[in-house]
Amino acid sequence: MRENVDSFLHYMTVERGVSPNTISAYKNDLYQFVDYLESNKIGNNGKSGWTEVDDRVISSYLLRLHEQGYSDTTRARKVASTKSLFGFLLEEGIVTRDSTENLSSPRLGRSLPEALSVEDVETLLDSATHGDTPESRRDHAMLELLYAAGMRVTELVSLDLDDVDLEQATVRCFGKGSKERVIPIHEQSIEAVREYLNTARELFTHKRRSQALFLNRRGERLTRQGFWLILKGHAKRAGINVNITPHTLRHSFATHLLMGGAPLRHVQELLGHASITTTQVYTHLTSDHVRAEYDKAHPRAS
Repeated sequence: MRENVDSFLHYMTVERGVSPNTISAYKNDLYQFVDYLESNKIGNNGKSGWTEVDDRVISSYLLRLHEQGYSDTTRARKVASTKSLFGFLLEEGIVTRDSTENLSSPRLGRSLPEALSVEDVETLLDSATHGDTPESRRDHAMLELLYAAGMRVTELVSLDLDDVDLEQATVRCFGKGSKERVIPIHEQSIEAVREYLNTARELFTHKRRSQALFLNRRGERLTRQGFWLILKGHAKRAGINVNITPHTLRHSFATHLLMGGAPLRHVQELLGHASITTTQVYTHLTSDHVRAEYDKAHPRAS
């Protein structure tokens, strides 16, 4: 079970860009939770042991924390850590239900996904077109594809050559739990990928065979960490001063689709979310957009 916690921490670090201090807090909270489970002989079957952790077990754990004198703020943080872990386990297919969905904790504010504006996304994508180099064409193709499809960074760097169908304008990727989904992509992303394939990719291969779509300078599959560095470099050149991560473009993809009127269920399918509740967080972002548009448009609103 500790291995699943470590996988969750790695995911939060690499894909979500969570700060080292927050990761350290997550680790302390979740290792303490696993220690409690192990001391009570719960979940001794390893990975499948998480199915034994039901609402009753978690409630007993929280009661123990209260008895040990932990403050409301600390217990709320531990609840949040546990909820985040179970959301990850559900998306990975390790559990079939979220045992924390009915947990309550003190309302200490909610951290919503941060999305770029449409203008900032355009500026970021344009930044990758500057310079006539194989790297710039590769970077442009990656950024266009990531924003066009809303993929996770792991899904992006795992793409093989035959996963992108330029004729059908689709990309096939394998999400959490190896679930396959086929996502439509727009013409600009198709042209960016086509230009990369026709003019740049061969320069990375060094005449070696590779099925990977996106390669680094050594001709190897680009890593998540490598893409993150590339993204940060382009964000800096574009003058985008927010803390941008690969997940930021995924958030922006979802937010902009909903702002454009896409149904929530459709966005859920495109993102590959196992549960609609995961997608519903974006409705909080788009409601602000609706309010702003109402205030601008209604004659009695000003």
